[in-house]
Amino acid sequence: MGRYLRPLLRGTTYTRLLHLWVPLLLQSVWMFIDMSKPWVPALLLVPVGLIPGVRTGEGVQARLLLLPGEADPGFSVAPSANRRDRLRTVLWLEVRMVLGAAVGYSCVWLPVTALVLADLARGHVPDDIPVLDAVTPHWWYALLAPLPLLVLYGVVVGLGELVTVAARALLGPSAAERLAALEERNRVARELHDSIGHALTVAVVQAGAARAAGDAEFTGRALAAIEDTGRAALADLERVLGVLRESERPVSARPTLAEADGLLESARASGAKVDAEVTGPLETVPGPVSREGYRILQEALTNVLRHAGDVPVRVRVGVSGGRLSLEVRNPLPARTPGPGRGSGLRGIRERAALLGGHASTGPDAGDWQVRAELPLS
Repeated sequence: MGRYLRPLLRGTTYTRLLHLWVPLLLQSVWMFIDMSKPWVPALLLVPVGLIPGVRTGEGVQARLLLLPGEADPGFSVAPSANRRDRLRTVLWLEVRMVLGAAVGYSCVWLPVTALVLADLARGHVPDDIPVLDAVTPHWWYALLAPLPLLVLYGVVVGLGELVTVAARALLGPSAAERLAALEERNRVARELHDSIGHALTVAVVQAGAARAAGDAEFTGRALAAIEDTGRAALADLERVLGVLRESERPVSARPTLAEADGLLESARASGAKVDAEVTGPLETVPGPVSREGYRILQEALTNVLRHAGDVPVRVRVGVSGGRLSLEVRNPLPARTPGPGRGSGLRGIRERAALLGGHASTGPDAGDWQVRAELPLS
């Protein structure tokens, strides 16, 4: 019994009822204007729903009243971006109007019916209600009096659930919003793969080299390099988690090619002999291109340390002709990975493609080469 009465104690039941009552305000105002045409407000909702900003307002109302307190209720608060979104908003407004009318009618007439049944049980016959004014009074009508209230309870709870289901279907994220969310999750996954993967690779290489060297001074330098790389990885992790915690946080906090010296020094500390050359005005590279270029360079150096070890590495970064060029070459290891194998190499090509550029990875003239061309515009 307690389970069935639990909705009476939930605030959500009453906020949903308030949400269902809101459309009745428009209907009530119109009834003072012309009672002979009660369908006019529903007709007016069609052009209103085509306004992009209306979808935002409806999404905010649904979040506040249908599922208050939930972190991700599943309602979009973005304006209508296309025809499909506008049509879904129109349909939602019509559904909300119909459900609001049903709950409004129930909230008025079901309590009235309960009172009339109670009056019939006391011997009083109503003279202003059709059908009931011809009923013969009897005491057993007292047994029926609670039934309209139970029906009202079921209508309020049931329509509250129904309007929530309808809101999720019609105000939920559009296909474009779901795709954007998927791309964002993929971007975060790449960020974690690049930053944490690089740090772990450097730490493993440094620890292995220190153990093999058996030299206290070298071990001290290796531990210092591991500490610096770990601190940088923690900072990267904090940036990525910040994006997850705060979706509106600017991405300008992510590292750019201006901070590439730290990457090169980390690779050198791991034993790689890095020969780096930078040409062209690197400061003119736009932020998004510079940030993705940094990640491409980071992943390329990580792959060198992971698969080739302490080998000579040639890094070339150039800006000319409206393009950013990145090239990382190193001697092929004894076991040559196939071209394009591994999530890191796929990530390099994906990053370049997202910016309208291209990247290639694979053997070239006895070396392993990673090369990327990114347009600056």
